[in-house]
Parts: sequence; C-alpha cells; structure tokens
Amino acid sequence: MAIYNHILTENQFVEQNDLRYPFEERGLQFGDGIYEVIRVYEGRYYLIDEHIERLYRSAAAIKIHMPFNKEEMYKRLDELLEKNEVKSDAKVYMQITRGSAPRDHAFPDGTEANLYAYVKDLERPVDHLKQGVTAITHEDVRWDWCYIKSLNLLPNVLAKQTAKEKDSYEAILHKNGEVTECSSSNVYLVRNGKVYTHPAKKNILHGCVRMRVEAFCQQENIEFIEEPFQLEDLMYADELFLSSSTSEVMPILKVDSQVIGNGVPGPVTRLLQKCYETDARIPAHASAFQNLRIAE
Repeated sequence: MAIYNHILTENQFVEQNDLRYPFEERGLQFGDGIYEVIRVYEGRYYLIDEHIERLYRSAAAIKIHMPFNKEEMYKRLDELLEKNEVKSDAKVYMQITRGSAPRDHAFPDGTEANLYAYVKDLERPVDHLKQGVTAITHEDVRWDWCYIKSLNLLPNVLAKQTAKEKDSYEAILHKNGEVTECSSSNVYLVRNGKVYTHPAKKNILHGCVRMRVEAFCQQENIEFIEEPFQLEDLMYADELFLSSSTSEVMPILKVDSQVIGNGVPGPVTRLLQKCYETDARIPAHASAFQNLRIAE
C-alpha cells in the first residue's frame, strides 16, 4: 500500500520525504489533536461531507481553531487527489493538532494548528467481505468522549492488538457487559430481521458509514433500533456485522468461541453490503457480491 508522494500541509504541498514537524508538537506530546480517514473509490471521495462535518465537530469539541474553513478544506482535499493523480481505491488520512509550542498542559497562546494529509492506496477487503470475519470481546476502558475522533487511541490499539494475537479481525468492546462498539468500527446485531446498535451518544464514535447503514435500513424497510445490547445477547443473534470506512459493511461469523447464527453471512448483512456498493458507486466489475445470492 504505497503512500502517494505529495502531502498536504497547512499552506502548501510538500514531498513525502520533506515533511518535518518540530520536536515539541502537541499531537506527539499530548495526543492533542484530531483526525479523519476518508475512503476513496476509483479516485472519488466517499462520504466526504460526513467526514468534514465530523472533523469540524471534533475540532470544536476540543477547542482547536481550524487552519481552513470548510470550503477551503474541500478545495485542498480535491487538490490532494488531483496532484497525486489518484485513480485507484485509496484512503486519505488527515490530522490536525493544536500546534507546536514548548510543552505545557495549558493551551499555548498564539499557536497555529498543524495540519497534514496524505493519500495511500487501499484495496477493498473483498475476501473478508465475502467470507466474513471473527472477533473477540474486550473491556472498553476508553474515555467517555469517544464521539470526538481524537488522537488518543492507546486503548483502541491495545484491544486491536489483542484481537490480532488471537487471529481475529476486531475486538468488540463492552462496559460492564454492555456492548458499545469495536476498537475501530461500529457493531450491529441482527435479530428477527431488525438491526440493533448502540445509540449515538458521547461514548461511541458516530461513524460516517454508521449513518449510511441507518439510511440503508430505512430505504429497505429494515427496522433500525438504537438500543444497547449485552454480551449475552450475542449468542442469540441471527447475524452480526461491523462498519467503518475501511471495512465497509463486514459480516462477523464468530465471537470468541461463539458461532453467530448459521456461521455464514446473513441476508440482512448481504443486503446492506449491496446497498453500500450502490451508494459508493462501486462498478459492477469490482463488486464483491455479483455472483453471490442472498439467502431467503
């Protein structure tokens, strides 16, 4: 997954190897910043409006003054793809910190935010989308304001690493047995044709794909219920899936040692996957599901 050479900084584009940050940088020292990961399909942004809105909400929540207004941000991100001549599937990583200043917990006076963004090739996880993945359960020890997409991700990193060490794709997080989300995605339970997921409160990330999943459910007359469920509810699930910008709509077939439903991707998940492809304008030749039939 190569990184394209031109990287967007505050006021210019620089070559990848020329990007330098000062030693005292608040994102490095405090995690004092925010980020977004935006999906690109065949050189086109997907859900860019939702990502930009969330970026600015996160900035306002932690009192970072953004270096660009929204209109300028759209322009610069378009230029990022154009300058790198992006025509393939990719992702854009964008990070904004409070800036560079001598280390002090209090906000520095007169410091401008640091921004950079880069493009990296990213193929769709087609095999996982077709076949499904496994997950583990893990205690949710994050702070209470997970709706802010901040750089403070150490609990997420540790949970994801635990999943990796157990040959699993994701870690399903819970607080006192109540499922919140995953280490880097939102999670959903399907029972009797209804989709359940944790309410969009401050203790979970309000995923951009999550918003689309809700819209897909409305479009397909699938009841979408924002209601917490418990770990023990997993064993009674007909289907389980997760969503994120890099995982799309991903079936979960096993959690810990528990097989979910029939152990294959279910009809609701498959339908939502197809809705995602249509919404993201995935061409027929690149579809992961063109030869798959949805079970009745």
